[in-house]
Amino acid sequence: MSHTNQTASDEKVKLTQRELEILALIVEGHSSKHVADLLFVSKRTVDFHLDNIYQKLQVKNRMQAMQRAGRLGLLPGSV
Repeated sequence: MSHTNQTASDEKVKLTQRELEILALIVEGHSSKHVADLLFVSKRTVDFHLDNIYQKLQVKNRMQAMQRAGRLGLLPGSV
């Protein structure tokens, strides 16, 4: 039963282009500070986007976000 609920919520996950960009850099192993430097934004901005990503993916940390995004096919090269 929860599998059906999980699938239904999975189909609704939509990340913005910036959120996908940040998630991809995090997956590569970059820190929030380094991502901020690469994107010419503040660390606070990166953390804001990460918080949004966590909420949308219904996770609590980077590792969970990477795993869930991979399962949903949101990462480059994931199916």
